[in-house]
Order: sequence, then C-alpha cells, then structure tokens
Amino acid sequence: MTSPKTAVDIGPARPADGADLWRIARGAEGLDLNSPYSYLLWCRDFAATSAVARDASGRPVGFVTGYLRPEAPETLFVWQVAVDDSHRGTGVAGALLDALAERLTAEGRGPSRLEATVTPGNVASDRLFRSFARRRGAALTREVLFPADAFPDAGDPTDPGTPTDPGTPHDQADQATTAAPAHEPELLYRIGPLAR
Repeated sequence: MTSPKTAVDIGPARPADGADLWRIARGAEGLDLNSPYSYLLWCRDFAATSAVARDASGRPVGFVTGYLRPEAPETLFVWQVAVDDSHRGTGVAGALLDALAERLTAEGRGPSRLEATVTPGNVASDRLFRSFARRRGAALTREVLFPADAFPDAGDPTDPGTPTDPGTPHDQADQATTAAPAHEPELLYRIGPLAR
C-alpha cells in the first residue's frame, strides 16, 4: 500500500528488514533498543502484525512492530514505532499504524483494540496514539502498566546483572556518578473499540 500523504510504500515486514529496523530503532530517541537478533526474529515471526515503510528505492524508513495478545487475540499490542530521521515529521508513523490496522481488518483479523506502552516523557508517541484514537473515533485510556521501580537500574554497579569491571575504588565512584538514569514508568495506552 502506498501512502499518498507520505510518499512511502507500506507493507509487511520481511526477515531481510531486521538489520534496517535495528538501525532505525538505534537512531530513535527514547526507544528501548533491542538486540539486532531480536529484530531479525521479529521480522520473521511477527511479520503479519508488523509494518514497514519503504522509500522510493525500497529502503526501510520506518516500522511498527506488534502482535495480537494471546490472552486477548482481538487486541493488537504495538511493541515499537520508529521512523528514520530522513522521514520524521512527515506522517509516516501515523500512516504505519493506519496501514497495519487496515491490513489486519482486510485479512479478517482486525483488532477491536490497540494497546501500547509510552513513557511519560515521550511526547511524540503520546501525540501519535492520541491522533490514531481520534482518526478511529475510539476512546483512549492510560494507566501505569510498569512503574519505574519494576525496571532494573542499568547503571547500578552493585547489581549482579550489570556487567562492570570492578577496577579500583576510583573507577567504582566514577561508575556510580555516571550511572544511567532509572527507566521511566511505562504507561499502558488502551484505544478502542476500533471501528472496523
């Protein structure tokens, strides 16, 4: 499907897209970056519930990854949405969400609800999902799904799950003062019911 507003072609993910999706995610601010391997698997195992935007040369410039929740198969959970710098602010993210919802509906698997998590500081994602809800004439509710204290502190040198070189006491002090900030809470956005 070609989106006339954004001049990109939108279709399902393909396994060969995995490296490009990782590259796009790496360049996106505020997005948790997964391993390159996870993007390759995602493009293989969840291609039917994901979408990729391609420029005129066929190069991926944006994506939305999602899955139908096993406990609620009429709910599409959107895992990640990211757009390459070259296409940010052009409506690609919204076009991706619309195209994915329309494709699933055309295949008879259309979701009646959409869910996603957004951190409080992610204004762009908040706007994206609010706009999607308005276009669909659907209600949007928000609640905390995972509070900040549910996440491990990635910069805590005393956390056994954090890879560090113990070094000297001076090194430990430097690590403690340059520790990564704690993860923000993840707010669950629920949108629905979606018009089919």
